[in-house]
Amino acid sequence: MPIFVSYSHADKDKIDLIAGHLVRKRTSVWIDRWELRAGDSIINKVQEAVEGSSALLIMLSKASVESEWCKKELTAGLFRELDEKRVVTIPVLLDDCKIPMFLRDKMYADFRTDFDAGMFTLLESVAQFSNPEQSRLEDAEGYVDWSCDYGLFDGSYFVNYILMQSSEKLQMSFVTEIQCIYNDVATHRQMRYVDAGVGWMGRTTNAIMLLDCAERAKDEMFLILDSPIPQQKNITFSDPKTGAQTDILVKSRKMGNDNGKDQLINITDYFRRILGYVTETERKPTKEELDVFNAIKNTPW
Repeated sequence: MPIFVSYSHADKDKIDLIAGHLVRKRTSVWIDRWELRAGDSIINKVQEAVEGSSALLIMLSKASVESEWCKKELTAGLFRELDEKRVVTIPVLLDDCKIPMFLRDKMYADFRTDFDAGMFTLLESVAQFSNPEQSRLEDAEGYVDWSCDYGLFDGSYFVNYILMQSSEKLQMSFVTEIQCIYNDVATHRQMRYVDAGVGWMGRTTNAIMLLDCAERAKDEMFLILDSPIPQQKNITFSDPKTGAQTDILVKSRKMGNDNGKDQLINITDYFRRILGYVTETERKPTKEELDVFNAIKNTPW
C-alpha cells in the first residue's frame, strides 16, 4: 500500500524533491497532484487514499498547519492510530512552525537545516511500511515474518525467501526456506534487467510466474511436517518457449511444543501472501522504466 503525503500546495517544490528521493528508493507514495485526474471526486479519492495507505507523512510547515485540508488528513491519521493501535502518522518538519498538539511527542524527520539528515531519518521511518523485501504478515493464529535476498552465486542468479510462521494457539513455530536458482537463460535475462536498473521488476515478474506454477500444481506445493527433522521438496519451473528455468528447493521444519500432530505447510499460500504484499508495496514503475523492461522482455532469447 502506498504512503499518503499530506501537505500544503504552497510547499509543492519541497514535497516533489522529497517524494522523488522516496520513489528512487522504491517507496510507493500517494500525492494528490500525481494521482488525481480531471473529473475525479477529490473528497472521495483522498478519503480512499488515506484509508488505504500504509502510513501518512504529515508535512509540517507554516502553510500546512493552517490548511483545513491538512488538519482533516491529520485527524484521519490519528483516528487510524487509535483504531489500529500502531504508528500510522509520521511527522516531517519542513520549516519552523507550530507543531499540532497530538504530534508533539513524536520523533520527526527534520528538513529545516540539513536535507540529507532529514532524508536519512525519513527513509528509516518509512522502511517499516515500504520495504518490499521483508515484512510481517498477520494471520488469525499468529504471524509470518519473512525476508528475501538475491544476487549471483557461481554465475547463477538466485532469490531466497526465509519465512518463520508463529502460532500462539499451537505454541509452535515453522521455519521455511525457499531457494530459487535461475538457469543460464533466466540468469542472463535477469542481469539485463539489473544492468538497466529494473532488476526489481524482473524479480517481481519471476515471483508471479512461481505463484502461477504453484497454483497449477497445488499438490506439489505442500509439505507435511511429521517430526522435527526438516522436510524438503524440489520443484522445477520451466518455459519451453524461451528455455528459461528456475529450480526451486523448499525446506521446512517445526519447532516448539510437540502436540503429536502432523503440520501442513502451504507453500502456495506463502507465495500468494508475499506477492500480494510486494505488489501493494512496490512503487509503480515510471513510463521510462516500463519501456526499458518491456524492451528487454520482448528481446528474442
